[in-house]
Amino acid sequence: MSEQNIGKLNCLLTELNDTRLVSSRSLRTKGYSNSLIARYVSSGWLVSPARGVYMRKGGRLQWDGVVSSLQAGEGLPLHVGGRFALTLLGHEHYLRLGDAGTVTLYGPERPPGWVSKLPLKERFAYLGKGPFELPVVPLTVEVPESLLAEQGLAWYRLGSGAGALVCSMPERGMLELCDDVLDAARVYEADALMQAMTTLRPQRVGLLLRHCRSIKAKRLFLALADRHQHAWLSHVSLDGVDLGRGKRALVPGGRLHPTYQITLPGDLDEQLA
Repeated sequence: MSEQNIGKLNCLLTELNDTRLVSSRSLRTKGYSNSLIARYVSSGWLVSPARGVYMRKGGRLQWDGVVSSLQAGEGLPLHVGGRFALTLLGHEHYLRLGDAGTVTLYGPERPPGWVSKLPLKERFAYLGKGPFELPVVPLTVEVPESLLAEQGLAWYRLGSGAGALVCSMPERGMLELCDDVLDAARVYEADALMQAMTTLRPQRVGLLLRHCRSIKAKRLFLALADRHQHAWLSHVSLDGVDLGRGKRALVPGGRLHPTYQITLPGDLDEQLA
């Protein structure tokens, strides 16, 4: 192997660390030819856990390494949000059995196909852009905390060696979860989670409500917060928040919330018992 190719190999191995993956597409844009990549694999420097993606030989395949690779390595504006973001924040015991192992990703671009083919116990669910109309922020290591916070996002550090990930803050995660509610079982889950949301920040809640385009998500979020009589709710400004018109039937035969005009299951209290 030439001295130049050895230098490129050392640079690549340093970039990959123990958990990072890199796609063949990304490698080609950085000047690594298909034949050179094949040589690295045959020489035992790289392995391919799924077609079109590589990692260091002896590296650890982890869900957080995958997300870090998508954000920092592939430059994709995908963040961990909704249900799984709330899991990371310590609320996994409120989630439906089995959901805690599904990494929920949001963003304007779909993850590459190799993500779903990786041999991991966790699976990845892409839930689209989500309910917000906000500018797309490049999720690189250089993006400041303040810029992320304006969108209800934050760096999350797991301490597993994969580096920091961009995840939803609890205010955004709850609204994303409410947008994903399709039946009574999901309402029970959202209600149990909302009961624990005692320290949400009113200013951030108001900001996200103004940028949220899902009437269902906003009404459900506010109705559940009102139901649990959270102190922060009285400090949330609804100026400029579009809550739509008319009644919204979220579940058939439910009980209509008098303020936010959305039907909730009548047995919510029994579900929390």
